[in-house]
Amino acid sequence: MGDTAAILMVDDDVELCALVREYLQGHGYRMSAVHDGAAGLRSALDGQHQLVLLDVMLPVLDGFEVLRQLRHRSDVPVIMLTARAEEQDRVRGFGDGVDDYLVKPFAAAELLGRIRAVLRRSTGVPPLTAGPTRLGELTLDGRAREAYWNGVALGLTSTEFAVLDVLARAAGRVVSRDELTAVLHQREATPFERALDVHVSHLRRKIETAAPSVEDAASLIRTVRGVGYLCALER
Repeated sequence: MGDTAAILMVDDDVELCALVREYLQGHGYRMSAVHDGAAGLRSALDGQHQLVLLDVMLPVLDGFEVLRQLRHRSDVPVIMLTARAEEQDRVRGFGDGVDDYLVKPFAAAELLGRIRAVLRRSTGVPPLTAGPTRLGELTLDGRAREAYWNGVALGLTSTEFAVLDVLARAAGRVVSRDELTAVLHQREATPFERALDVHVSHLRRKIETAAPSVEDAASLIRTVRGVGYLCALER
């Protein structure tokens, strides 16, 4: 792939994006930038870019969640750019399907070299899909886009699976409505939007149907008024 590749940069540092754009354009690349995770996921899925430069600390959706959602649907190469140099972050990024990892601050020439290397080896790479997620009696199969309670399929729609997948992986943490809506629609939630509540209601009903021992699925997927939802299942 030549130096006409289109690159997307997802980073909330507007000044850094401008500097990187100027540098890469000087080497023949086309670059666009967006500054939050929801917009980044939407742009990365549009099929117009050959590589994504993805920050970790982003508004709305963090870079790891953008990467996971992207890998469900796309094999576009991703280089993560982050100030977080901890080994566990690198391991997590590579486990979720990142192609390379560059710690800030970085030299422009090194970034250019990483971009060229990733583009050279990126052709024909199939999208990666995370393995099953297990929380007690619940198992989520990312490949089949289905969830099981004690081996009984819940019969989820694609949207219901996406909601449960985010909640389950964040078990014990409140997930905001904005984060869930960004995963589903690549935007923030509107004040009067009720679609998310409907999907959660359907999820609870399907859990209760597949698991007669669960008397109240609302105790497993809790509503945190004014904020979002929390999965109370334990790993």
